[in-house]
Amino acid sequence: MATLLLRGEPIGSIKGVLFDKDGTISNSEEHLRNLARLRIQEISRLLKEQQLGFNKVEYLKELLMKAYGLTNNGINPQGTIAIASRKDNIISTATVLSLLGESWPKSLELSNKSFKLVDLQQERAPQHRPIIDGFRKILISLETAGVTCALISNDSDSGIKNFLLQNNLQNSLNKFWSADNYPPKPNPKAVEALCERLNLQPSECALIGDADSDLTMAKQSGIGIAIGFTGGWKQTPQLNHHQHIINHWNELEILQKTKVQVHLDAK
Repeated sequence: MATLLLRGEPIGSIKGVLFDKDGTISNSEEHLRNLARLRIQEISRLLKEQQLGFNKVEYLKELLMKAYGLTNNGINPQGTIAIASRKDNIISTATVLSLLGESWPKSLELSNKSFKLVDLQQERAPQHRPIIDGFRKILISLETAGVTCALISNDSDSGIKNFLLQNNLQNSLNKFWSADNYPPKPNPKAVEALCERLNLQPSECALIGDADSDLTMAKQSGIGIAIGFTGGWKQTPQLNHHQHIINHWNELEILQKTKVQVHLDAK
């Protein structure tokens, strides 16, 4: 096992680390803000085709911005677009539509259709999501120490694979648990299932995430070390369920063991 250091002090020994993706290892705010706006545009366009009043469409945009967590200062790091799965975002979109008088079946239909139309736009012009400064360094240190690293994210399989390929991380983080797996996070059984894939016990691992839902999931699954990360958003996430917290990846290190040579006096 490797010893994990937080600002130079040991906080425990680990065999594996499970990383959240968006807002933890990925600078995703610009991508997610663009994604939310495209979805709002598409759902608004679909409703205009049904000849709804202009004021109603404008009110829809306002409600969806609040539902997704879009603010004048960026994205609310605890909002649905930041931490919830695609399925949950579709449900929140449909809920807003139902509040404006659409039937639930029609609300779900329009929400799914608008999301699929945005998917096609994203596929034609994929947006790069760079990794956060300092992450690659700690990842290399973990690999050198023999620590197994994996992702647990509410992104889809294809979204995770594209992100890893864009950032040349596909060899380092080739094990992951996505929103396409069952159960998805924040169900603690998602952690247990991913650890089983890694041939590790949750107690032998650290989990690092930017949301209380991640950290609560870690605690409920028996993760050994739960670390909150606050450096991935313009608005600092307010976390309450962490054991430890960091704002930058350079606050974490792996204790490097050195060989000690013993010299015996010849007799």
